Amino acid sequence: MSETINKGSRLESLRVIDASSDGQSVARIDNAVVFIEGGVPGDLVDVEVYRKKKKFFEARIVQIIEPSPDRRNPVCTHFGICGGCKWQHMSYEKQLFYKQQQVEQALVRIGKIEIPEIRTIIGSNKTEYYRNRLEFTFSNKRWLTKDEIGTDASALEDVLGFHVPGRFDKILDIQKCFLQEDLSNEIRRAVKQFCVQEKYSFFDVINLEGFMRNLLIRSTSTGEWMVVVVFHEDRSIERNKLMNFLKDKFPQLTSLQYIINPKRNDTVFDLEVHLFSGRDYILEEMEGLKFKISAKSFYQTNSSQAYELYKITRDFAGLNGKELVYDLYTGTGTIANFVARQSRHVIGIENVPVAIDDARQNAKENGLLNTTFIAGDIKDTLTNAFVAEHGQPDVIITDPPRAGMHPAVVTKIVELFPERIVYVSCNPGTQARDLAMMDEKYVVKSIQPVDMFPHTTHVENVVLLNRRS
Repeated sequence: MSETINKGSRLESLRVIDASSDGQSVARIDNAVVFIEGGVPGDLVDVEVYRKKKKFFEARIVQIIEPSPDRRNPVCTHFGICGGCKWQHMSYEKQLFYKQQQVEQALVRIGKIEIPEIRTIIGSNKTEYYRNRLEFTFSNKRWLTKDEIGTDASALEDVLGFHVPGRFDKILDIQKCFLQEDLSNEIRRAVKQFCVQEKYSFFDVINLEGFMRNLLIRSTSTGEWMVVVVFHEDRSIERNKLMNFLKDKFPQLTSLQYIINPKRNDTVFDLEVHLFSGRDYILEEMEGLKFKISAKSFYQTNSSQAYELYKITRDFAGLNGKELVYDLYTGTGTIANFVARQSRHVIGIENVPVAIDDARQNAKENGLLNTTFIAGDIKDTLTNAFVAEHGQPDVIITDPPRAGMHPAVVTKIVELFPERIVYVSCNPGTQARDLAMMDEKYVVKSIQPVDMFPHTTHVENVVLLNRRS
C-alpha cells in the first residue's frame, strides 16, 4: 500500500505511536514510517502527506479523530508557528518520558556501549517563564500565517519577534511569550510601540538597511534585568531618545546597553558594547557564589535547572579537596568556580577570550584563589607541554557545544587517563559518539538526564566515566 502513497495523499485513522527528537510524532503504515507535525503519541488522526521519501513520509494532521490522553491545549497563541515550544501540546510528564528515551536511544544505538540503568530525568520546577535570556529581531516584513496566504494580507509590516524556523528573512511578530518573566513582554511591546510611533525604520535583512536590528533581554534569579538594543546605524539623536525612554519607563533595569552592528550578520561578539545606564553586568547567585553576566556572556538559560545540573556535575566528580580538575569548554567558568571549593585546583580552558575574562573576574569576586583560566582552542591547547606545566588531572569535566568534542580532544583525554571524567552534554547524540571513543579505557558508571528546556525536545545529560582497572 505504501507504494501507492504520494504527495497529497490522505491517510486515515493513523495511530501515533512515538515522538521523535526533532519534535515530530511518529506513525506507521505497512513498513513505512510517517512523521506527523503536531501529533501526540496516542492520537488517532487523519493526515495529508506533503513529502515522500524512500523510507518515510512527512504529513500534517487534517483531523484528530481521537485525542491522546497526553494531549494538552497549548497556552501560547504562537504555538505551531514560531517553533520554539514544539511539545507544548503534550503533558509535561510525557515530555520527560520521551527526553529520557532520547538519551537512552542515543547511548545504545549511537554509542553502542554498555550502560547502567539511567537515573530518572530531573524535571524543571517551572515549565513556563523559566528562561533568563531571549533575543528578538526587528524586521520590516512579517511572517504570513497559513490562513493569510492567498488573501490580501500584506507581509510589509514592522514587527519584533522570533525568526520562523528555516527562514532568516521572516520574523513572527510576538505578542506574548511564556518563556521569560512577563517584564520581558512589557519591555518588548513598549520598544516596538515606541519605534513605530517615532517611525524608526525596522531592519531589512535582504537590502541591509534600517535602524532597529535586535533586542536582547537578560534576567537573573536575583531579580536583576539587562536590556541590550542593537542598532544597524549609528544615529545618536534617535538612539538616545529610545534609550532614555527605556530608562524612564523601566527604572528596575539594572543594566541598559547598546551595540552598533553595521555588518551583514547578527553576531555581536566582535563588536563594542556601550553602557547607557546602570552596570555593564547583572549578577546571578548560587550557594553564595556570585556570577557576573555581561552582554556577551554565556550562562545556562534556565537558572534554577543550571543549579541542579552543576550539583550533579560536582557530585559525579567525587571531589574531596585533593584533586586537580581540568574544566574543558569552561565558558565563563561557572562550573569551574562552582567546584573550586571542593578541589585542590581547577584549570578552565575556553576558546573565547571574552568568556575567559569573565571567568577570571568571577573567580576574583568570589575570592577563589585556586582557579586558573586559559584562552585557547582546546585541541591545540591541551598538549603534553600544557600538562607538564599545569599538572596531570585527576578529574576532567567537559561541557562541549552541541557538536561535541573534536576527535583529537577525545583522544587526548583518554591519553591523559584521569581517574574520572564527567561529560555534560546538550546533545545526547554527539555525546554518545564521543563516549564510544572512550569505551576501551573507560566504563560509564552513572547517567543523569536533566530537563533544562520544558516544551522543547532538548535535553541535557551528565555522564560519569571511571577508568577501567
